[in-house]
Amino acid sequence: MSQVIERLRQYKEDRGMMANLRCILVETKKHRAWPVLNRLGLAINDEVPAYVAGLYATHPEETDKGNLGATCLILDRERHEKPNKDKKLTTVERRFQHLLAAEKGPELCQRVLRMVLRAKAEGVRINFGQLERDLYFWGDRTKTEWAASFWIPGVSTETEEGA
Repeated sequence: MSQVIERLRQYKEDRGMMANLRCILVETKKHRAWPVLNRLGLAINDEVPAYVAGLYATHPEETDKGNLGATCLILDRERHEKPNKDKKLTTVERRFQHLLAAEKGPELCQRVLRMVLRAKAEGVRINFGQLERDLYFWGDRTKTEWAASFWIPGVSTETEEGA
């Protein structure tokens, strides 16, 4: 389990601290999150843990299973949308595709934030420890793992060398 998430759990009920942590998600308010990040033992210039802390403060309902692809699959099923006969993508599928196409940086952060907000609205839990690792190592492997969790649920995405 991530040390960031373990520290955040201790302050989950501290509404003031969580409000200040959410400020890391807004460019013009980041400075309000810096003292809280420092108290949590996080470097303010280490973007991934700081960003995940802000996401956690936004929606602290967590799980230890799956990745964001699995979360998006649950969101897709919650909407009870079926693919149309004309092969159009569901709303969640389309947003998920845009998420997978995002480059590391502000674009990726905004797209992940949208999915976390949607998960919050639907009451879907998120594996923040896995999300932190995936954002650190954002690339083709992570994208493929998320895609496999979304479009091929139940199939292991480990490579032969990782098995």
